[in-house]
Amino acid sequence: MPEENDDKIPLFAESVAAGFPSPARGDIDSTLSLDELCVRHPTATYFIRARGESMLGAGIGDGDVLVVDRSLPAHDGDIIIAAVDGAFTVKRLEKRGKAVRLLPENPAFSPIALTPGMQAEFFGVVTYVVKQVKR
Repeated sequence: MPEENDDKIPLFAESVAAGFPSPARGDIDSTLSLDELCVRHPTATYFIRARGESMLGAGIGDGDVLVVDRSLPAHDGDIIIAAVDGAFTVKRLEKRGKAVRLLPENPAFSPIALTPGMQAEFFGVVTYVVKQVKR
């Protein structure tokens, strides 16, 4: 049995079915640190809380904690943190040739087309979302 450590939480060998139930034996496979799971580059990673509803379709809701890695290059389709004309936002990056847009994941919101003259800076790629399900 592993030593008790406040940073480690038991990780059960069995998975839990999200469809039909399966018998759970309760065998502990190992321990798991959320830092080990979610943080690949500790010196380049930060957490930020999401605000608003523009990314609901991507599973990001108001109050969710985003794990953001500044060391990763932003690719087409990635969810990123950006500042556009001084306002921070979380959106899905779309690159089509030289055209760059920041796309919401909620049809009630409009895409942001990055045009010449706009001040736009990327602050990292969202790698995980931590959400509370019981309030």
